[in-house]
Amino acid sequence: MSMLTALLFLAMESRHPSHAVKRSMFPNLQKLCLSVDYITDHLVNSLSRGLPSLSHLDLQDAPIVEPIQSSDLTNSGLQLINQRGLLKHISLIRSQEFLFTYFRRVNDLGILFMSEVCATLECISLGGFCRVTDTGFRAIIHSCSNLRKLRISHGSQLTDLVFHDISATSLSLTHVSLRWCNLLTSSGIAKLSFNTDLTVLDLRDCRNLGDEALEALSYLHKLHTLLLDGTDISNRGLSFLGQGRCPLVSLSLRGCKRLTDDCIPALFDGSIGHGIQILDLSRIPDLSDNGILSLAKTRVPIVELRMRECPKIGDSSVMALASMQVEGGSFGSSMHLLDIYDSGGITPLAIRWFKKPYFPRLRWLGVTGCLNRDLVDSLARSRPFLQVACRGEELGMGYWDSSFGWYHHEEDELDELEQWLLDGEDVSDGEGDIMMEWLGN
Repeated sequence: MSMLTALLFLAMESRHPSHAVKRSMFPNLQKLCLSVDYITDHLVNSLSRGLPSLSHLDLQDAPIVEPIQSSDLTNSGLQLINQRGLLKHISLIRSQEFLFTYFRRVNDLGILFMSEVCATLECISLGGFCRVTDTGFRAIIHSCSNLRKLRISHGSQLTDLVFHDISATSLSLTHVSLRWCNLLTSSGIAKLSFNTDLTVLDLRDCRNLGDEALEALSYLHKLHTLLLDGTDISNRGLSFLGQGRCPLVSLSLRGCKRLTDDCIPALFDGSIGHGIQILDLSRIPDLSDNGILSLAKTRVPIVELRMRECPKIGDSSVMALASMQVEGGSFGSSMHLLDIYDSGGITPLAIRWFKKPYFPRLRWLGVTGCLNRDLVDSLARSRPFLQVACRGEELGMGYWDSSFGWYHHEEDELDELEQWLLDGEDVSDGEGDIMMEWLGN
């Protein structure tokens, strides 16, 4: 509350003539992340003027009613960003948590204004700018020569033309997220792949992307994280990826409905599959126990595996994973997280396979709570370090959205605001043998 009061006081001061403005309470504050009811022109102006050292600004709102003119961000507000020219990171996100709403008072002109004063930006994140077209987004790409991380969500008018001549720029993008950009096709991703330094690519819910996109991406020799949820890829596309050069560590295929059991050998029979540690196979209707058995036979040291809401996944999948040994380790030794929530074939029998000695490193488990509450509670008591989630919540630490440097903070660094806040506080063996024989060598 003290921080909020201080910031409100700062905003009130900014209404007065310049000669009456007091010295900023946080003259050295460099990073600010705020979640507010509405992002407005006045808020942007107050922060830009009152925080002279700001280099990292992250604003997100979640309106519960459609904003009116006076409580919204407009083209004029975007002109007020980076008045001191120090910003390197800007994030402006309109969340769809309560209402399908957008920044309807911002168009290409506003983005053009922003690109003129933000040429030094290294990271840009824009969400909910439904009236911005390829013209506006291209202005960012061509104006910000230092840009490394680009994140656009709900870009309803973004098309392949955004990346048409990206190879002619000096950009060296490393992180790109284009979530819910439904006009984007494989052709645009092929152009984007000319950025050979890409390490993280998020294409979730881009429903018109197909196998040709994966063929283009398979040559990216630095790509370690690829999110493809809800795209139109098939087993054939994964075979391109499996035979490619990507050193993939994390791959999400959630909701890719054209995939079948054959997607596992398509991916893991190639050269890149054995480096994958984090894999999401959730909501794939035709993925069955046979596919997971194929995965177990590869003995790839998967650390996190999600296969929630798969109707054909059952107890046999859990048994196969529990009995998989990696480099002579114990049964299921590499698994830290396993999510089988609402998978159709799971019965109380599967719960018994989470007892020792199986899955010795498991720290997160997602199951359906009504499966057998007594068994689940007993498991939680017997393994106190295991977090058992039974209500369908996502497991882990927000891995997909906050990792890999989107928001990098040095652990040992305290900015002025953080220091101010701190200063104000008062001081069974037989079963395993059978399963190993079943899996084979």
